[in-house]
Amino acid sequence: MTKLLSVRLVAILVGLGFAVAVLWAFVVGAINAATEEAAGHVPYEHPRDLAWSFDGPFGKWDQQQLQRGLKVYDEVCSACHSLKYVAFRDLEQLGYSEAQVKAYAATKQVPGIDPNTGEATTRAGLPTDYFPSPYPNNVAAAAANNNAIPPDLSLMTKARGDGTNYVASLLMGYQAPSAELLEEHPEAAPGPGLHHNPYFPNLNLAMAPPLTSAGQVTYDDGTEASVEQMSKDVAAFLTWTAEPTLVKRKQTGWPVLIFLLFATVLAYMSKKQIWSAVKPKK
Repeated sequence: MTKLLSVRLVAILVGLGFAVAVLWAFVVGAINAATEEAAGHVPYEHPRDLAWSFDGPFGKWDQQQLQRGLKVYDEVCSACHSLKYVAFRDLEQLGYSEAQVKAYAATKQVPGIDPNTGEATTRAGLPTDYFPSPYPNNVAAAAANNNAIPPDLSLMTKARGDGTNYVASLLMGYQAPSAELLEEHPEAAPGPGLHHNPYFPNLNLAMAPPLTSAGQVTYDDGTEASVEQMSKDVAAFLTWTAEPTLVKRKQTGWPVLIFLLFATVLAYMSKKQIWSAVKPKK
């Protein structure tokens, strides 16, 4: 009996020890989170809250905007950034015909093999090919970009919090740091080869402003290509590359919800019918 009580006492003490450790970790984490802003970190801006056609439960793609975004990526962003998870044939989802996709793919050079020598070479793209990288490897990418490797953009809007707004805000946000910011945080001054952007967590990034003036891209539909318009269009396009089934999931969700509601009502009525003859005991 005494031995059993000792075992129980040890178990209780061990449990209390774990509980205290968990509580202590929670309290320390909460204190750190509450005081993080006051620790003197350089503040950055949260992304602007912009309106998008695909927002909300009834949202849908604006195909013309996605086509404009592809044009911005193709003529500006593709010089540095890859889109390695997107195949040319996927562009048919943007409203392009099979012939248009085939012609577009043929304008791109993708890695290939010389059938005569077996050596690596390049060839014209096919609809089944994926968007090629602008650099042969990461070393070449870093050498051309101040030792910073440009990230692949295929999933960028999913890799960043509030991704669509973040991408658009970042592209529109390049500016010189204010005198007030530099006075309070001298370390916020951009170093050599860096560019200030309040929407970037470190405030300074190696990527130079890619969209610098209106009309940098000529839209086929006649839309005025302001910096804001181009930023929003390419952000919408990158949202599609990251989540091409976004709208389809929403459209599928409504019939599923209606079915579940109907099934719930049917199950409730069946339950009432089955148990209606059973009298509760007093």
